[in-house]
Order: sequence, then structure tokens, then C-alpha cells
Amino acid sequence: MKRYKPTTKSRRQMTTISFGDFVTTNEPEKSLTHGFRRQMGRNHHGKVTTRHKGGGHKRLFREIDFKYDKINVPYTIKTVEYDPNRSGFIGLAQYKDGEKRYVLLPRGVKVGDILVTSETAEVKVGNRLPLRNITIGTFVYNVEVKPKGGAKMARSAGNFVEVIAKDAGYVDIKLPSTEIRKVLDTAWASIGDVSNQENRLVNLGKAGRSRWLGIRPTVRGTAMNPVDHPHGGGEGRQGRGRRRAISIYGKGTGKGQKSRTPKKYSNKFIVSRRKVGKRK
Repeated sequence: MKRYKPTTKSRRQMTTISFGDFVTTNEPEKSLTHGFRRQMGRNHHGKVTTRHKGGGHKRLFREIDFKYDKINVPYTIKTVEYDPNRSGFIGLAQYKDGEKRYVLLPRGVKVGDILVTSETAEVKVGNRLPLRNITIGTFVYNVEVKPKGGAKMARSAGNFVEVIAKDAGYVDIKLPSTEIRKVLDTAWASIGDVSNQENRLVNLGKAGRSRWLGIRPTVRGTAMNPVDHPHGGGEGRQGRGRRRAISIYGKGTGKGQKSRTPKKYSNKFIVSRRKVGKRK
């Protein structure tokens, strides 16, 4: 982590990641990038569907390969790069046949390493295999929910999924949220944990840095008027006036309240619900 001399009040607490220790180039592969319009928390009607998003610095989109559909073709990591659209580092992978793709890098992989996606691949950091061929207790990332559906789980910096059991065509995995769920053993996963694990230790230091990232301010419901939030109103500071905290839309929120749809289609795959609160 990089710290700064306290030239201002906000600078005193600010920390950043020492990208120079990890990143090998500042110029992305042009053929794998393009401009795009960020949704900023709005749907196709322009209505806000996720609050506290908007603004932020303009970004260049990097096309990341989450399908890994080039089987049994080794590739070499040519660069380690920063991606403004995700928290982990990415790397330029050049396959043996000459094709180039961006991949999400695990911790410990460096320039020059040779990796492969194969059912018979060695169980080493960066290689990708079906879950049935991965030993119990192994940490994996870029995990598929459905076979050939592309990596969906454990893609943020420092995250990993633990393989804890195998039975009847399914593999039990423990997610970063502490939830334990079943996945078909023909789904694929990459060995290791996502790079840039120090990302969670970053202290933004000032409000402006949040705005650069596209994060808008969050206002407490108790500070609002009754017309704006169910917790609003009252003379002076008041309690919320109800047993459970709810959001601006009237849905339960915070304090470990369950918000998952009771009859969700994937409930049958969940072995143990995630734990919430400080004891998690």
C-alpha cells in the first residue's frame, strides 16, 4: 500500500495500491478495447434502478475472456495490466496459435507464465479445469454456475471459492459470502484466488475520490422528510418508528434481514445460507 504525507486533512488517511509493483504496462491492447456507455444505475427507460451510482471518470472497456473456450491450447501471460472496470488485475494472454485475449489474473501469476485450459491440466495456479477434477480443499476463482456458461462467481479482487465436497454429479463449494451451494461437477473453474488482494484495504480519503469512481453520496433515511423515506420526519432526531429497518422502497434492509426471493429457482442448490453480521 502507498501512503502519503498529510498535506491536507483528506490526504492524511488516503491510501492507494502500489501499481508499479504489479502492473507491467500502461498501454492496453488496442484490438481488445472499445468505448462504451456506462449505465450508471439506470435501466433502458432511464429510470434509476440502483441508487448512489452516476458520474465518474470516462473508462475504456477491455474485453475479458470469461468463456475460456480454447481448450488444450496453452497461452503465455505477456502483460499484467490495470482495468478500471474491475478490482482485480488482468493479463494479456497470447495463445500458441497467436490469438490474444485478456484474462483475469490470479495472485502469484507473472509475465512469462504458461497456463492452459484443459481437463487434464496440472492443478496449479492459473490453470482451468472442470470441478470434478479439482481436489477437495482447493481454492478456485472464475467459477461457472452452469457448464459452458462462462465464469460468474469469485471474480473480485482477493476473492476465491473453496471446493469442500463431491457427491452424485455435484460439487459443494463455499462462496466468499459464506454460502455453501451445489454446482454441477462439469462446470469449470480456475485454480487460485483473484489478484490485487490489497484492494479491500484502500482508504479513499475524501468524497471527491468516490465521485471519480462513479459513487454518489448515500443519505441516511432518518435524515430525510416523511415524503422521501419511511424513516424520515419527526422533531429532532427520532427512532425509525418501526420494528424492522426498510429501504426507500419499503423492502427490508440491513441488520441481517433476508431479502432473497423465498421461492427462487436456485434455492434447491443451496446447502447452507450465507451468514450475516459481525460473526460472519
